[in-house]
Order: sequence, then structure tokens, then C-alpha cells
Amino acid sequence: MKIVNPNDLEIKQTPHGVDVRMLYDKETAQAVQITLKPGEALKPHITPVDVFFFILEGTPHVMVGNEKTRVQSNCLVESPKDIVHCLYNESDKPARILVVKAPKPQSAARLL
Repeated sequence: MKIVNPNDLEIKQTPHGVDVRMLYDKETAQAVQITLKPGEALKPHITPVDVFFFILEGTPHVMVGNEKTRVQSNCLVESPKDIVHCLYNESDKPARILVVKAPKPQSAARLL
């Protein structure tokens, strides 16, 4: 059994410039934890695979396509492949989000 504690992982360097930690990286899927401080956001982007966001902590805004809404913790948001999406923390508390991509993308996300 392998147990991964995000606190033990390095922050991954991404174009978004936020705290991203790789939890799982296999041929079949990829999972990262993103922590957004108050006022932080990802850059809008499109991924070539399906993605889902599970809100672990906080109440970030999630944008998928033309829809943007505040999402409570313990909720899952689906984002189909080839659709613009983004995460925003417009609150005064940190937000932690589990992001799962399946299958693992073979090419990089396209920033907008």
C-alpha cells in the first residue's frame, strides 16, 4: 500500500504560479491537489481529457465553459475535455481542490 501525504510533496512548477502538488501520476489517470490562497486563481485553460474537481476545503468559484459558480466543500464538479475551465478563490480563506484527469493527458493544457 502506498500512502501519499500532500504536505510531504514538492510544489510543482506550473504556469499558474499556485501551490500544485502531484498526488498520483500513472498512465491511466493523474491527480493533483491545488491550494489557492485568498485572491489566487488559475489561468483559464483547456485540457485534452475529462477533469473533475472535488472541493476539499473552502468555497472557490469554478468556471466550466460559460458557467461560473461558487462551490461548497465536499462537492464534485465535472469538466469535459476540450472545454475551458478555471478555479478562482475570491474568498478570504484558503481553498483546497483535488483535481483528477482521466485518462492522463498526453499533451499539455492550452492556456487562454
